[in-house]
Amino acid sequence: MADEVLTIDELAHRTGMTARNIRAHQSRGLLPPPEVRGRTGYYGPDHVVRIELIKELQAEGFSLDLIRRLLETASGSGSEVLRFTRALREPFGSEEPEVMDAVDLANRFNSTDAQLLQRAMDLGLVRPMGDTLFEMTSPRLVRAGEELGKLDISLDEALEIFARIRRHADSVAKIFVGIFLEAVWKPFEAAGRPEERWGEVSDTLERLRPVANDALMAVFQLAMNNATEEAFGRELSRMGHAAERVVDGGAEHRGRGRGRSRRSSRRR
Repeated sequence: MADEVLTIDELAHRTGMTARNIRAHQSRGLLPPPEVRGRTGYYGPDHVVRIELIKELQAEGFSLDLIRRLLETASGSGSEVLRFTRALREPFGSEEPEVMDAVDLANRFNSTDAQLLQRAMDLGLVRPMGDTLFEMTSPRLVRAGEELGKLDISLDEALEIFARIRRHADSVAKIFVGIFLEAVWKPFEAAGRPEERWGEVSDTLERLRPVANDALMAVFQLAMNNATEEAFGRELSRMGHAAERVVDGGAEHRGRGRGRSRRSSRRR
């Protein structure tokens, strides 16, 4: 009911959250204070909706501090901020992560070096899930490392290659995030973050995702074509110069040989 009021214990029972956590959320600024009548605080339907939203955002992996800031920014638009945060966290691509234990992970990496594992976690390639399980966030990248291993490139060297690629990818990602902030978010914020435009912001973010993927792949293909042509052009040129030196050296040697033969004939 729209005018239903609840005590903190009733609110806890309704939402499946403890009264202690409800008070903690209030102290963090996640929940508005109750209406106090006499010495008792009463909560309404808005508090129920807010708690359910907080629980959903926590399930999506957001920290309580970030949830607080999102709720403040959303000005009460719970359903739209949830949609926006899901769009924000949706993976770029359809690759499914793999979950494995420490033994399988060591076999996959062909190494038990703890420093290399930590480096893989720093790169975001591996994510710990409790004490014994790990999530391999990009099996495709691991397969690329295995192919590099067939070229006698060690795991340490492969991780360094991935780290260098990651640095460039971070720069590209910042470009597209900057586009979204400048073209969409800042105008939305300047307009006072109207509730009816949250859907538009989410739609734009979702449309930007395939644009970023397609643009990056297209530019990378052009760059690879140019780099391959330039590199092999230099190699072919070097090989041509080397062949010319061999030919010139042989001709010079033959010339010296004929000169010695003529001098020998004159002496005889």
